Amino acid sequence: MKHPRTKSEFLIIFFLLIISLPLFLFISHKAAVITSATPPPSLPIPGLKIRPGYSSYDSYIQHQLNKTLNPKLRKIWTTRDWDRKIRVFTEFFSDLKQKGLLSNSSKALCVGARMGQEVEALKRVGVSESVGIDLVPSPPLVVRGDFHHQPFDDGAFDFEFSNVFDHALYPEKFVGEIERTLRAGGVCVLHVALSTRSDKYSANDLMSVEPLKKLFKRSELVYVRTVDGFGLDTEVVFRKKRVTPGP
Repeated sequence: MKHPRTKSEFLIIFFLLIISLPLFLFISHKAAVITSATPPPSLPIPGLKIRPGYSSYDSYIQHQLNKTLNPKLRKIWTTRDWDRKIRVFTEFFSDLKQKGLLSNSSKALCVGARMGQEVEALKRVGVSESVGIDLVPSPPLVVRGDFHHQPFDDGAFDFEFSNVFDHALYPEKFVGEIERTLRAGGVCVLHVALSTRSDKYSANDLMSVEPLKKLFKRSELVYVRTVDGFGLDTEVVFRKKRVTPGP
């Protein structure tokens, strides 16, 4: 025969339930965060709008791959666009060399290089240690890589170039990885669109240079100029700050 619970036993059980409730709610909240769709950037920046519509990071990646793996586009990139883009990028990089922002001894990275025209252009102006990263590799110029999580060591490069900032779902991670993999004193050059909106594969819309100045927390702005870069109208150059040793 079961012994009936006393009033004090009920009070103890009730008390245990009460003190366990916050822990249960905390665990439930954590589980919801882990399994929910990837959230937007935690710190919204005026002048930089993240486009909605991605249920997860995987869906964002797949959307980008739809463009990169499009057979018609890849044929254009490797035929009629190939020489034209190399010629234009060669002019851009030659100008940067004249400004002292790039040299033959620079270790250079092109972020979001697709077929590698930018890398080939760097090699043609004398920057032999150049490589690109993209979701789809294009050997020997481009290796596989996600620009939100660059597969390189800290301070691996002297120079980084990208014209795909608008494809970043997490601009703060995009910039953070550039600053992480740049050495102190290294240069980053971005080509962005300010006066026009980009295509359906863009993940953000940039309205001015001000958001970039906020994102590049470890760098200083060198200059901004107007360019004509395949639909992109503005060149923005940053230099990573040199760390001053303490006393």
